[in-house]
Amino acid sequence: MKITLAATLRHYDKKNFIKDLLAGIIIMAVSIPISMGYAQIAGLPAVYGLYGSVFPILIFALASTSPQFTFGVDAAPAALIGSALLSLHIESGSEEAMAVVPVLTFFVALWLLAFYIMKAGKLVNYISAPVMGGFITGICTTIILMQVPKLMGGSAGTGEFFELAEHIIKTAKDINWQSVVLGLAALVLLLVCKKLIPKFPMAVLLMIAGAGMTYLLPIEDWGVQTLASVDTGLPHWAVPDFSVISIREAVTISLSVAVVIMAETLLAENNFAQKNGYRINDNQEILAFSMGNFLAAFTGCCPINGSVSRTAMGEQYQAKTQLTGIIAGLSMIVVLVCATGFIGYLPVPVLTAIVISALLGATEFDLAARLFKVSRTECLIFFGAFFGVLLLGTINGVLIGILLSFTEMIIRTAKPARCFLGIQPGHKHFRDLKESSQIHAISGVLIYRFSSNLFFANIQILQRDIEDHITPETKAVIIDASGIGSIDITAADRIAMLYQSLKDKGIRFYMTEHIADVNEQLRKLGLGYLIEEGCVRRTVHIALKDMGIKRPYPLEGDVDNQPRSASRKRADNRVQEFVWAFGAESEDEIEKQIRLQIEHLKQTGDVDELLHGSWSHMEAMDEDEWLEHLEEHLKEIVHISGKDEETIARRFEDHRREIHDRIAKDHPELAEKFKERRHLLDEHLKEKHPEVYELVVKLRKKDN
Repeated sequence: MKITLAATLRHYDKKNFIKDLLAGIIIMAVSIPISMGYAQIAGLPAVYGLYGSVFPILIFALASTSPQFTFGVDAAPAALIGSALLSLHIESGSEEAMAVVPVLTFFVALWLLAFYIMKAGKLVNYISAPVMGGFITGICTTIILMQVPKLMGGSAGTGEFFELAEHIIKTAKDINWQSVVLGLAALVLLLVCKKLIPKFPMAVLLMIAGAGMTYLLPIEDWGVQTLASVDTGLPHWAVPDFSVISIREAVTISLSVAVVIMAETLLAENNFAQKNGYRINDNQEILAFSMGNFLAAFTGCCPINGSVSRTAMGEQYQAKTQLTGIIAGLSMIVVLVCATGFIGYLPVPVLTAIVISALLGATEFDLAARLFKVSRTECLIFFGAFFGVLLLGTINGVLIGILLSFTEMIIRTAKPARCFLGIQPGHKHFRDLKESSQIHAISGVLIYRFSSNLFFANIQILQRDIEDHITPETKAVIIDASGIGSIDITAADRIAMLYQSLKDKGIRFYMTEHIADVNEQLRKLGLGYLIEEGCVRRTVHIALKDMGIKRPYPLEGDVDNQPRSASRKRADNRVQEFVWAFGAESEDEIEKQIRLQIEHLKQTGDVDELLHGSWSHMEAMDEDEWLEHLEEHLKEIVHISGKDEETIARRFEDHRREIHDRIAKDHPELAEKFKERRHLLDEHLKEKHPEVYELVVKLRKKDN
């Protein structure tokens, strides 16, 4: 297993140094209150939170392949360890707790090492973007709710939503308004600055200002809390005492913590990676988690996790590489050795506001809004993961999201895209019959495309689709299996039944267009006789030829299907590029494209570019449609270009005449169709923009 150390520091760009330096110092500063609080939740003295922000962060920064993610003492593992101590009847903060927690951390590191060896990082590939977004938003919202009581002068909350809400209500009964005012003022200032001057290090300025207020003003007398002072010095190294807890209990408790660390951190890392356009090595990340937790165990700390709040803070201040994490770890060493007295001057409400500001920026409710417009199912998955984390905790939220993702995947696979195919007269390629009124089925032949692997959940759809469309005139059924990559035994049995049913009715059956591996699967599944009997052919065309149906294929409705010249084929198309690309929204898309071209006209002043926009390959009928839409914007184009209406309108008419002459010369039989269509477009223009229509008619009369 190849391991790349300091991957994000290789070929370091010096211009990023100031950003990484500043972000590292800010992350160190905000880690002080967060780490101290979570260490206490885990049953350790507050200073151990600072110890966990030194060596584990440094080793993670060197081993991680993520350029921006930060490691540290965090909510979920701390809460799990704290609840485990309660179940073991161990008092929080006691000597026994300080002995047991490092043992649990050691076994967490062992589990993570095992996950690395098993390459468990691949599991994250099965977690969708809505799950990631809902998960990360749920974590951010949970941590924000944990922090809210600190704005009111209380202590941080623990647990899930209902416990947090209860704690907020209880804290509100004894609220300290000076803390609220100070915290909200800092939060508003941070949010405004993030919007107006995002690169300005307002968090650092607020911490300095907060320390100055504590030094100059009696804010403690006002009830505003400051951080507790801690002893000077670095953590002591020691091997955990494995005799303080049974191995069975240590293994069981640590497994759940390790799973949470792997799932939560990998999900969050991949979320940031996708958002910022880089890739990470999931398996090496698990190794980095393991190494960080081994160091935490040997320095007496609780399990360490990836921190969304610290990473969001680094992202806000444009951290570019893991030099940020190294600086955060080294600066924490400086604080522990030289500046622990400074910690006691930091007001809790100000630091809480900094954390909440960063977390608000990491939520992804904007993704939920997009999903609501595009896919209600994926929106449901987002909120399933979100409320799962919020109400039931991290691991349950992940499990709910994954369950919803797999459910959606099964539903989608069970209802795949499929269609019946036909041919446009004079053309060769098979296309969806619903694509255009010009696509016609081949007489007596059902050609059916199924775009999914065939298995027990969707084979009935294929069977029913075909059976429902069979008529007394049907002579053959051809399955275009180009989208089928695998077949299970249930699907194979049903195909055999369908084949026999069609054979009994005198209808020929073919499978075509699939990859060669499907033939091997058919043989293994007992359908090799279909290949031997000639029912499995390489292409649809070969299957038709096997039936004695040759080109030009006879089309339903006695439609003329004589071969067309290349130019005639192009002339046959009527706005098909737009219809194919945008479907029912093709009219709106033409309008949108014209709007873009008009905006471009403001910069270039080149009216000729408007005649076809970015779709310079449009055919004659397409160009005519484009011109009709352009005419509706005549007055706007005149205003932008500075030319008069008659000049622009004449340019459009001249171009339309060029189109007509081109068609009349190559295909006189289509010229009459063009005139008929022109009449319909004129009526449309007359109805929507009568003044433009009158100008166009006037120009035509002049020309005649």
